[in-house]
Amino acid sequence: MSTQVGSGSYTYRVHEAWEQRPAECAWAEVPGVAVDSLDRVFLFSRDAHLVQVYEADGTFVTSWGEGVFTRPHGITIGPDDSVYCTDDSGHTVRKFTPEGKLLLTLGTPGIPSDTGSTSVDFRTIVRSGPPFNYPTNVAISPEGEIYVSDGYGNARIHRFSADGRLLNSWGEPGTGPGQFNVPHGIAVDDDDAVFVADRENSRLQMFSPRGELLDEWTDVARPCQIRFDARGNVLVAELGYTAGMWPGTTKPTPDATGGRVSIFDRCGKLLARWGGGANPAAPGDFFAPHDICADSKGDLYVSEVVWSAGGNKGLVAAECHAVQKFVRTI
Repeated sequence: MSTQVGSGSYTYRVHEAWEQRPAECAWAEVPGVAVDSLDRVFLFSRDAHLVQVYEADGTFVTSWGEGVFTRPHGITIGPDDSVYCTDDSGHTVRKFTPEGKLLLTLGTPGIPSDTGSTSVDFRTIVRSGPPFNYPTNVAISPEGEIYVSDGYGNARIHRFSADGRLLNSWGEPGTGPGQFNVPHGIAVDDDDAVFVADRENSRLQMFSPRGELLDEWTDVARPCQIRFDARGNVLVAELGYTAGMWPGTTKPTPDATGGRVSIFDRCGKLLARWGGGANPAAPGDFFAPHDICADSKGDLYVSEVVWSAGGNKGLVAAECHAVQKFVRTI
């Protein structure tokens, strides 16, 4: 019997063994997942074959990106099916055709901006700075503008024109309104509201394109990424308080949740939630959710960073899933 998750109109079946993955395409660590207009699934992997492309039925299509990235982190597909890849340790965002031809590079490869940061640990940031210092994710506005969350070594959101001109930036380190401690995920809705996953502050913040604060939601646990489904609902991949904890940090409460997925309506009402990390390797549960997306049918894909977030520390078995597909049942 297949595993079901979610609730009400947002109930899903876990599609186990969805992928028809070639033997040479490992994916112990998959920080990014995105879907194009044809419902093809693009996985951004930290294994040998970096960008892997699959049909919705799991058929392998192609792979590309070898030798291009220092450390893959986020992947986003624009309305024209251009593929945007965030290389955090390379301090760049690159735009490609779906076949992997490079179209645009933002940032200087290998050269971080000056924020005083000494590592990916946000606690070493002294001040906010220009693009980029360990950027994390990209969002594309309805007009084609490029928004980048510059998260690990900076505390800024950068807004670029479609051709790569920097238009404006906002944010600084901290816990106050409009401040960030790891702006990790980002999405832009049809009204140009900019949703930011302020991970280490465990909140979502919403802004205008100029950076004015519009709203804040706090019913999340270290959110990593935000996407919208075809209904306009807000999908959130939450890291929780088991995986990827910074040295010296502790859970806010002994029973604080592990990794999970939440679905909200556009007003912040919780519609469905599952996971929690009680059995992170089980179908439908999670250890380290890092990205999420929906296809045109409403099916979901969730990718995880199970190795760097804990597998290399013995916190989760090596065979723990790095990608799961959830088929909508209602």
